[in-house]
Amino acid sequence: MKVVKFGGSSLASATQLEKVLNIVKSDPERRFVVVSAPGKRHDDDIKVTDALIKYYREYIAGNDVTPNQQWIINRYADMVAELGLKPKVLEKISKSITSLATLPIEDNAFLYDTFLAAGENNNAKLIAAYFSQNGVPASYVHPREAGLVVSSGLVVSSEPGNARILPSSYDKIEELNNSDEVLVIPGFFGVTQDGQICTFSRGGSDITGSIIAAGVKADVYENFTDVDGIFAAHPGIVHKPHSIPELTYREMRELAYAGFTVLHDEALLPAYRGKIPLVIKNTNNPEHPGTQIVHKHSKDHLPVVGIAGDAGFVSINMSKYLMNREIGFGRRVLQILEDLNIGWEHMPTGIDDLSIILRERELTPIKEEEILRQLVQKAEVDHAEIEHDLSIIMIVGEKMKSHIGVTSTATKALSENNINIQMMSQGSSEVSIMFVVEKNQEKAAIRALYRAFFEPQTQE
Repeated sequence: MKVVKFGGSSLASATQLEKVLNIVKSDPERRFVVVSAPGKRHDDDIKVTDALIKYYREYIAGNDVTPNQQWIINRYADMVAELGLKPKVLEKISKSITSLATLPIEDNAFLYDTFLAAGENNNAKLIAAYFSQNGVPASYVHPREAGLVVSSGLVVSSEPGNARILPSSYDKIEELNNSDEVLVIPGFFGVTQDGQICTFSRGGSDITGSIIAAGVKADVYENFTDVDGIFAAHPGIVHKPHSIPELTYREMRELAYAGFTVLHDEALLPAYRGKIPLVIKNTNNPEHPGTQIVHKHSKDHLPVVGIAGDAGFVSINMSKYLMNREIGFGRRVLQILEDLNIGWEHMPTGIDDLSIILRERELTPIKEEEILRQLVQKAEVDHAEIEHDLSIIMIVGEKMKSHIGVTSTATKALSENNINIQMMSQGSSEVSIMFVVEKNQEKAAIRALYRAFFEPQTQE
């Protein structure tokens, strides 16, 4: 029994929806279909979600929203006409879109979420109608009826744009198994305990699919997108990179963190906990086996399975003589960041030196000044500076720990290509090795590492 999720590019037009119908028809085990909002039909097009954001902004500004409403309705109307669907479904969609502009603006914390969720919600209605009219008995199920009750995580009060599934929801979700029809469920959002629409972070339809898969205890969660699975490096950086047939959840988590955008990293957790294999497949090439994400590798593989890079990092560098002997130093430094509501990512350290790597978006010029001031005053450092324009490169593979010379191969490759390693770090699990380089050397570093770990095997 399978849960399948289709991304925005898979649902952008009538032509794409015909492919989706054939995929669902081809396997009677595909009983739960989670859908995104329609994506771009071509490079100059607009995603429905982006159009809804514009609609929301015009509405709260008190401007005329009719053009925005009509553009979104027309987008669905085009698909309804091309697919030959009955007018009733478009009437429901039109009413849903126009009614957004009747919602209260004042004291409505979830208004933005409600606008955003309309893309997925209305697309699910359209797709369920299309399936039913073409030989696949199907029903649209709102997340409220599906049992996707969410909160902001540790507390039972919800926070807009930061939905977290409540553990108690899974019992209700399991009841979906009682249906004989294919159930079409909108992705990206759940409902709070008091009935408010609350979205997951952007790209969160992957999360919905994973939650449904865990809830119904699926045998497989198939995530359909527009690529043949996951590659060992970004195809925009490395020409025709090696395709990865199998990854573990831990490896995928590391790669997703470091810049692989095929799968939302939060989507891994429910499927991981439910011990459900996840497969990344291509809507435009459904016969391709794709990439399977599993708990343990089923066969031997290369020590490094993938190389990822991500820009937008900064490093807070500090030094203090005899730092290693000073009890409580690290706590004081991290307290400074906590007091300024700043999250950090990595902390490479030496005897008298400490660096804290964080995302550029965590800082403002005022916060930077305050950090440096407090490091001198509260932590009494000898020197502190903030270094910008850094990238993180990760080489990932669970088999690295049983292979000698992985770090040596990596550093040699970077050295031979004149790439300076600012810092490096490896966790105790040895699933990944992280290199910090200057942003302008990121692509060259990825190419050098790819050649070192993958091209020798190709040549052999």
